[in-house]
Amino acid sequence: MKFDVIVAGVGGQGVLSLSSILAAAALNGGLFVKQSEVHGMAQRGGAVTAHLRLSSTPVHSELVALGSASMILSLEPLEALRHLEYLAPGGAVVTAVDPVRNIPNYPALDELVAAIRLLPSAVEVEAAALARRAGLARATNMVMAGAAAPWLPLRPDDLESCIRMLFASKGPVVVERNLAAFRAGREVSCSPIR
Repeated sequence: MKFDVIVAGVGGQGVLSLSSILAAAALNGGLFVKQSEVHGMAQRGGAVTAHLRLSSTPVHSELVALGSASMILSLEPLEALRHLEYLAPGGAVVTAVDPVRNIPNYPALDELVAAIRLLPSAVEVEAAALARRAGLARATNMVMAGAAAPWLPLRPDDLESCIRMLFASKGPVVVERNLAAFRAGREVSCSPIR
């Protein structure tokens, strides 16, 4: 088994936290993992990408090859589309539809959503609204972890355990709200990808 993921977003969205939770859950599940990060501008709003390679056999390279990703997991719709060249035939795109307008010529949201809807396997998630309902507006990355969970080769219990560990130092309220965000994402995404 091999499952390569591109995790994409912009600075401040929690791309690296999301990637580290997925990697830790994979290790807990007995998989081999390689992870690499690409930071854009060193401030909130710059592009951030993580390459995550999960496998039942040893992985030798940290980077996902073009055309080989099983999933593009994006916290922002434009970033999902920017990384399509990594997607394997039959791969899935799981993306938040909440835009981060960090460039002057940011495309119209309806154009982005229309392009995503043309993809053969895509899930669109209103992550910001779900995070707010879970009680923590900054937990969109945990919503997206939940939204991707049904298709990842990871056990939900391992993901939840890693969320608990990552946020434990912030107290039980923050842990529970992040878990609620994760569960909300799973709930909206538990139907097959179209």
